[in-house]
Amino acid sequence: MITVSGLSKKFRDGTLLEYKDMTYETGRTYALLGASGCGKTTLLNMIAGILSPYSGTIEIDGRVMSSAPQHEKDRFRIERIGYIFQDFKLIDQMSVEDNIRVLELEHVGMANMDEILDRLGISQFKHRKVNRLSGGEKQRVAIARALIKKPDIILADEPTGNLNFSTGLDVVRALIEVAKGKTLIAVTHDDRLADLFDVVLDMTELVSYREVSESA
Repeated sequence: MITVSGLSKKFRDGTLLEYKDMTYETGRTYALLGASGCGKTTLLNMIAGILSPYSGTIEIDGRVMSSAPQHEKDRFRIERIGYIFQDFKLIDQMSVEDNIRVLELEHVGMANMDEILDRLGISQFKHRKVNRLSGGEKQRVAIARALIKKPDIILADEPTGNLNFSTGLDVVRALIEVAKGKTLIAVTHDDRLADLFDVVLDMTELVSYREVSESA
């Protein structure tokens, strides 16, 4: 379970984002709706420990991760969080398998790779170079790489942002299927996908903006 309390993030231009308190329950799927720039990705990055909050806390399964040392945040992310990036972050000239095996550098086991590829419907592309895949296939590879370490939490940043609606719908259905029993938080600007998730949150209701002085 993830609990966000009194959370805010300040940027160099003096903008302060303030988030309403929220609890994300284990085993449920959440869609964060809102236009670009409304604080969706910032929230994911704070939960993942990539960014530190300006104020407030992020508690995960009873531990306040927002105040942990960075090396502990990084280790927690490697071991327990699967992060699906909007731009995939795949290496085009490498095969699907090799893109996933990059995680072996973080000592992630590969025993369940074939099972995950099969569940996502891309096992036939295992040895194909990424630059020969469609956008939807690349997204499924990105999902597979996030799931290979059996994470408790899955964070997905615009998982359909570069796909047409039909392909995006298939990708989100596959993501929700493989995320059963885990906490899934996905950010999207496409409200047509909302019905697929257990909980839909409008970021315009969750985040407020204000300007603060440099000394604040």
